[in-house]
Amino acid sequence: MTNTNTFFSSDEEEKDLGDVELDFNDSEEDVSFESENKIDDQLEDKKEENNDEEKSKEDKDTVCLSKTKIALIKKLLQNAKENNEKVVELLSVFSTDESDRAMISQMSDDAFSKEKESQEGNEEGNIVEGVFDGENMIGPDGKQYSIPANYASKSKLVEGDILKLTILNNGTFIYKQIGPIDRNRVVGELEKGASGQFIVSSDGKSWKVLTASVTYFKGNVGDEVVILVPKNADSQWAAVDNIVRKETY
Repeated sequence: MTNTNTFFSSDEEEKDLGDVELDFNDSEEDVSFESENKIDDQLEDKKEENNDEEKSKEDKDTVCLSKTKIALIKKLLQNAKENNEKVVELLSVFSTDESDRAMISQMSDDAFSKEKESQEGNEEGNIVEGVFDGENMIGPDGKQYSIPANYASKSKLVEGDILKLTILNNGTFIYKQIGPIDRNRVVGELEKGASGQFIVSSDGKSWKVLTASVTYFKGNVGDEVVILVPKNADSQWAAVDNIVRKETY
């Protein structure tokens, strides 16, 4: 039996080894490329995860802001409810006939913002705040407090003005106007009703005026009278601002 041995030359051996080495290098490059791709994928996933967290955080902040707004709205509604209750208490004072009832528009803004008026004790006496109805002051309890006609005339009080009454320990009444309402001037003619009540008429409307005011200005029926009336509401009474006496010959 003959043994056949195959011999390679040096060049052929180097060629084969080179091929093996080349294949090995190619394998390393493939592994490196796959690793880089894997890292890129991981970074991309991490980035998306961070974006989701940021979005979730923004959504949570938005919910908190909405709750804050809701709480504020509830507070405003509660304040409005309390103010309405105060208005109802103030209006409940006027339980007379419709012709003598004060209008809601006559109440000054100061009256709405005040706490429920009540008598308060202090070193000087009691303090009561109320609304002028043309002749008297009406307190928060519905009680009438007499006002001297001379004081009302000289102060030119208009129906709806807010007054403060201090009742001293010796029984003295001291009034102070603390909330005048907006006024309009109207020119009319002085008349006298069947009951003897002085009236000023203008453009089909008429207002009652205090006798003390007419007497102070020495007015007579037919004289031209300048009166003060509430600017934004109807009223039964007016304050005499001046009287232009009618010339007699």
